Amino acid sequence: MAQVNIQQLFEDKREQLALSWVAGANGAAKILDSSIVNSSNKGLIGHLNLIHPNWVQVLSETEIRHLQSLPAASFTETLTQLENSGVLCLIVAGTENIPQELVAYANTTHTPLFRSPLPSVHLMWLVRHYIVKALAESTTRHGVFLDVLGVGVLITGDSGVGKSELGLELITRGNGLVADDITELYRISPETLEGRCPELLRDFLEVRGLGVLNIRTMFGETAVRRKKSLKLVVHLHRPLRGDLSHLERLPLTAGHQEILGVKISTVSIPVMAGRNLAVLVEAAARNFVLQQRGIDSMQEFISRHELQMQDP
Repeated sequence: MAQVNIQQLFEDKREQLALSWVAGANGAAKILDSSIVNSSNKGLIGHLNLIHPNWVQVLSETEIRHLQSLPAASFTETLTQLENSGVLCLIVAGTENIPQELVAYANTTHTPLFRSPLPSVHLMWLVRHYIVKALAESTTRHGVFLDVLGVGVLITGDSGVGKSELGLELITRGNGLVADDITELYRISPETLEGRCPELLRDFLEVRGLGVLNIRTMFGETAVRRKKSLKLVVHLHRPLRGDLSHLERLPLTAGHQEILGVKISTVSIPVMAGRNLAVLVEAAARNFVLQQRGIDSMQEFISRHELQMQDP
């Protein structure tokens, strides 16, 4: 269950949005909870709306001028409706003066009231993006997550199969480390999983015999990534008694697995002495890119084979 409190939202976006906290400081601990948001009929963020309210209400210069034009009784009624809507936070966009009645309402009801000089549409776009990511459904996976030739690749397998050693080899070939051991996956859109590294483990790779390596320090800034969209899972496994004869050489269907409801392409690579796994993983990443462009080498081979068989 993901959560974000209003204080955290303010701290994280203060610089980007040039936010100032005008009133309602006692409401800093108010929480936006993913389970409540998903089960309610309220919008996440939007312009001031009392009929279909939003959790975060944004008042542009137009809304502020409208409030200023209201008779005192109508203004009070509007504030009562706003309070009954269960709003968590108010953000005033633009440079219009904030009515003192609104400031008093925020202090009385402990509703955080922010101000930003940015246009309301741009402000809502940035705040919505932040909240959606903060409340995204998440899970964790064991493995090494890398940016391989621009493709987010999660390397999985049993303990001791060589995931970290393979990750180190890929890093020396110019690829980038996102996370080792534990990868946090967030569903930031219906078809996108974003992988990140827990802060405690960021930049580190543990290799048996060498200990913990700081990849950023050893290989430079370009050898690490803060986050990456997961596109491909490469599973390493040791074949029984080193026998590859039972493995399907020409799989007719591509492998997939579902993570948080998102279908992710999967490749299974047998681990044996003499196999260059780094080259195989890079080849898998290149093949994935080609498949996304509609180029399927397997289907092309099968088509050639069928044509050859049809020739007299």
